[in-house]
Formats: sequence, C-alpha cells, structure tokens
Amino acid sequence: MLHYLHTICQRSTRMFLTIVRIMLPVMVIVYIADRLGLVRLAGEALTPAMGLLGLPPEAGIIWATTVLTNIYGGMASMAALSAGMDMTVAQVSALGAMMLFAHNVPTEQSVVRRAGASALITGALRIVVALIYGGAVSWACRALDVLQEPVSLAWMQQDAGLAQGPPDVWPWMLSTLQSLALVLVVIVGLVILLDVLERLGITRLVTRLLTPVLRLSGLEERAAPLTTVGVLLGLAYGGALIIEAAERENYSPRTRLLALSWLSLCHALIEDTLLILALGANIWVILVLRGLATLGVLAALAALTRPGTAWGRRLEASAQRPAAPQA
Repeated sequence: MLHYLHTICQRSTRMFLTIVRIMLPVMVIVYIADRLGLVRLAGEALTPAMGLLGLPPEAGIIWATTVLTNIYGGMASMAALSAGMDMTVAQVSALGAMMLFAHNVPTEQSVVRRAGASALITGALRIVVALIYGGAVSWACRALDVLQEPVSLAWMQQDAGLAQGPPDVWPWMLSTLQSLALVLVVIVGLVILLDVLERLGITRLVTRLLTPVLRLSGLEERAAPLTTVGVLLGLAYGGALIIEAAERENYSPRTRLLALSWLSLCHALIEDTLLILALGANIWVILVLRGLATLGVLAALAALTRPGTAWGRRLEASAQRPAAPQA
C-alpha cells in the first residue's frame, strides 16, 4: 500500500510540476498585459469583426478578454459592459460558443506545445473555428428568425465580484495559488481514478464504446481515456495526462496533434458549458452542435494528415528529427 501511494505521489508531483512550469510564466505575462490595458485594446480592435458576425461591438472586448484570460474574465467584462448591451438568445449563444472554443489561449496552448503539438496551429484552429461557428450561428438564427428573444443581463450588474476590473496583485496571487492547488488536487484524483478504472477493466470498455468516434477523428484507441478526461474536465488536466502518457507510450506526432486539437476545441464540457448556459445561451448551440462541429473539424484534420498526404509526410518527418531539449 505504501509503495502504491508513493508511486501515485511521484507521478502526480511530476505531472504537476510540469504544468506549473508551463502555466505560471504565461499567467504572469497575461496578468501584466491585462493591467496595462492591452486586453481592452485587443477587444476594441475586434469591433469591426464583431459587426460582421452580427454581434454588438462590446462582444469584441468580451471575447478578447476571454481569449487572453479565461471564461471568468470574459464574464467579468460582460458584467462591466452589460448596462449598455442588448442581446438576443442567438447572439449570447454565438458569443458563448466563441468563448468556449477559444479561451485562456496563451496558457492552454503552452500546455499543448509541451504535450507535443504546435501551439501556433492549435491556437489558430481555435480562433478560426470560433469565428466561423459564431458567425454561422448568428447569421443562421437571424435568417431563420429563431432564438431572437432578448436576454436580460441585468442580474450581472448586481454582482460586484464580476463587475470589478483587473484585481490587485495580492488578490491575484491568492487566486493563482488557489488555482494551482486545485490543479494538483485534480491531477492526484485523476491519476488514482485512471489507475482504478484500468484495474477494473472499465478503461477498455470506454475505449470500445468510443471506437466509432475515434475512427472518425483519426485517433489511436489507446489515447481515448486520456482524451475523454480532458474533454470532460479541462485542457490543463487532460494536457498533463497527455504529456505523461505521450512520454510513456510514445504517441505518434499525428495522434498528438489530433488529440490535442480535440482538447483545444472541446474541453471542460461540464463546468464551462454550465457557465455559458447561465448567461442565457441555448444548450443545443453551445453543447450539441458545438460537439458535432468539433467532430467535423477533427474528421477533416484526420483526413488531411493521413499517412501519404503532404501534411502526413510532414508529421512523419518531424518524428524523425531529434527532439529539442526541454528547458
């Protein structure tokens, strides 16, 4: 028993330290950028694009804040701007889906890069898919005259916590430490859970059930349990497991790209979906159709990277090059 606990602690600590070394520097940089007002400037630059997507100008600030910080930061911006915004269910759903596709990109794509896929490619994929999906939802709903009911954001104005601007240094440090502590707790729990599921044979059952979806997405079956954890809980947790598993099981570059693209586009389905749902978004738009869109994107990416294709040959060539030493 002591040996088992020692092994679990060693594995969890190694994964946690890997994630901290990636996340903490990026979190500091994003915090400084936020305090300097660079996030708001990025949002104002997106105002013309929001008009093309059929969204109010304030949506640019909300989405830019979400992309560079996280969904909570986007909700804080929405609360601060809610007094001057009039949005329909379709617009909230479109913006909410964009927030779900692309949030906390600097931090999360740093995890993706460490796990073995291009942060630039997967980050660009998130931004492009978010814009296309958000525009498609907004335009389709307006053309079909559906989900045009107004959404009241008045309740957000009463939440002082969300309405505040960027936090001072000390509250930010406490919040960051709490976030990292939560990451550690979740990683330990996931390591134990995955070990138990493997011993009970449930992992093999889950893999068999996911085989049809995996076949469409081009993933290896052995990557299914780790990908599923990330999809349900979050990229930081799923990414930590992918990093550890990729080093242990030697996943191919194509499998890493597909698995991490999947996690980049669609993760933390439970917590994040509930947050956006609370804003007044439509569950079919932000969960069901978004999941189908993700599967479609992954199927296309799998086809483009099949062995023998131009991208497939590039991935195979990258596997032959010696890996760069880790800092």
